[in-house]
Amino acid sequence: MDQVTAKYETGLKASLMNPDEAAAYLNAALEENDQDVFLLALRDVAEAHGFSKVAQDTLLNRENLYRMLSSTGNPQLSSLITLLRSLGLRLAVEVKQTT
Repeated sequence: MDQVTAKYETGLKASLMNPDEAAAYLNAALEENDQDVFLLALRDVAEAHGFSKVAQDTLLNRENLYRMLSSTGNPQLSSLITLLRSLGLRLAVEVKQTT
């Protein structure tokens, strides 16, 4: 990993510790309409908080958490809600804006 990438990842992880930044990051990922993109973004947020701590907070096995947030992951809604809650976030539904 080069120095620029390392600095970017360090800055990203620091910003994702802020719930407002994490929510904006996850909402931007949702805009892509691609589950893999959202799971990768959620994994970034979980990594920023520390996978071991998140696994402990959610009572999910660390390996299962990694698997759940992989490109082949398909988390159950209850697991997703638990994970988001442990990160200081929640799942919400909004009215779609029409243009």
